[in-house]
Amino acid sequence: MRQEIAAAAARMIAEDGLDYSTAKRKAVKMLMGQSAPPRGNILPDNDEIETEVREYQALFMGDSQPARLEQLRRVALAVMERLERFQPYLTGPVWNGTAGEHSDIALQCFADSSKDVEIFLINGGIAYEAGERPDFRGRGKVEALYFTWDGEGVMLSIYDSHALRGALRPGPDGRPERGDRRAVLRLLGDIE
Repeated sequence: MRQEIAAAAARMIAEDGLDYSTAKRKAVKMLMGQSAPPRGNILPDNDEIETEVREYQALFMGDSQPARLEQLRRVALAVMERLERFQPYLTGPVWNGTAGEHSDIALQCFADSSKDVEIFLINGGIAYEAGERPDFRGRGKVEALYFTWDGEGVMLSIYDSHALRGALRPGPDGRPERGDRRAVLRLLGDIE
């Protein structure tokens, strides 16, 4: 059942652009007829779902997903170059390679002041909406700015510059959870 939940959630993520949490809940309800999480160790973790997303995309989106991913990474790179003074890092599906048709670009900036980032966007003529996003450190929420760049949605989470040190640690699986401009260039094959 765990595998079936992961596969159903992956399909919803790949096809509909759902986030992992919502996709898990909907998959449980669809497969088990319950809205509350089942007891025991039946819910797949995000790594299991990510593996299923990759498999689904390879099987059903192999002709379109790689080009979409490259497009999103190139737009992310352009935003990162523009925001270079705020130490931008790419994260999320565009970073890990599971981005699809409905994906937005998730960036994290490490700046002395979120107001400096806002002023920079205003002076650059970039309209944005302010909100909040979950803090990757599990410390509640951080300020986020939402805007469009070259027709793509961008979610820019803003952290204090001191948070960068912790952000550079690898994830539980040993892989980096974000990358700077040079790392994105390497993903694109533009540098060695």
